[in-house]
Amino acid sequence: MATPLSASQLLKALRDEGLQVVEHRNWRTHNRNHKGPWGPVHGVMIHHTVTSGTRNSVDICYDGHSSLPGPLCHGVIAKDGSVHLVGHGRANHAGLGDDEVLRAVIDERASLPADNEANTDGNRYFYGFECINLGNGTDPWPAAQLEAIEKAAAALCRAHGWSHRSVIGHKEWQPGKIDPRGFTMDSMRKRIGQRLGGKPGGPAKPPAPKPPSSYEPFPGSAFFAPGRRSPVVTAMGKRLVAEGCGRYEVGPGPEWSEADRKSYAAWQRKLGYTGSDADGIPGKASWDRLKVPNV
Repeated sequence: MATPLSASQLLKALRDEGLQVVEHRNWRTHNRNHKGPWGPVHGVMIHHTVTSGTRNSVDICYDGHSSLPGPLCHGVIAKDGSVHLVGHGRANHAGLGDDEVLRAVIDERASLPADNEANTDGNRYFYGFECINLGNGTDPWPAAQLEAIEKAAAALCRAHGWSHRSVIGHKEWQPGKIDPRGFTMDSMRKRIGQRLGGKPGGPAKPPAPKPPSSYEPFPGSAFFAPGRRSPVVTAMGKRLVAEGCGRYEVGPGPEWSEADRKSYAAWQRKLGYTGSDADGIPGKASWDRLKVPNV
């Protein structure tokens, strides 16, 4: 059992986890508390919006619609990894779900029972994050967005002393729901658990990685040919993501691809290159400034 975080505590927890947080309108007092109690809270629930576009999705989640007034969650997680707070308190996101699932979340069991009943008010007991995605199985989940989901859930677990097993998907709570679609909740819980250090109440922030003792030397522009597979390509992609230049749907991999080229072009533009000098093919000057760790 846990008392919900105050609006200021929620904002701080998310920012302390390293998230870019946007405060939308009067989110601090925007809720459905007049329709029922808010708390005690027992976990975090992840959804997808079935919408596209950040502004449109945030407005819908703040306002709701005629049959389901807003807020429809507490935070909206955009494709770029930003978190937009739209409500604080009771929100119309979870609906009626299975009491056995709630008990398993409270007990932080390793597995959840089937959600075959709709007899418990989830809006009272769960924080909710809506993640912008069409939910059609083909709309991509960018690496920045998946990382933000991981961080947002971990931030609340950390604040309440919960483990990763206090995070569930809407599809695990309410019969007939499919969200979030496009990644598994088991894989997301694993990421959250690693971020928390495998135990609740872990360090406030993940320990900073040690700087590499050396960097990859420039392999030459000809190295970056379509189909080239190398751990150097993966290491480069990770650095591009860290620099805010990643243009990957899921994340960098070992094979040089069009996503790598677009990401590197973004890095070149960030350095001030234009035109043919920002074609996405690494050159020595831009490569040396990227500082790809030695693999």
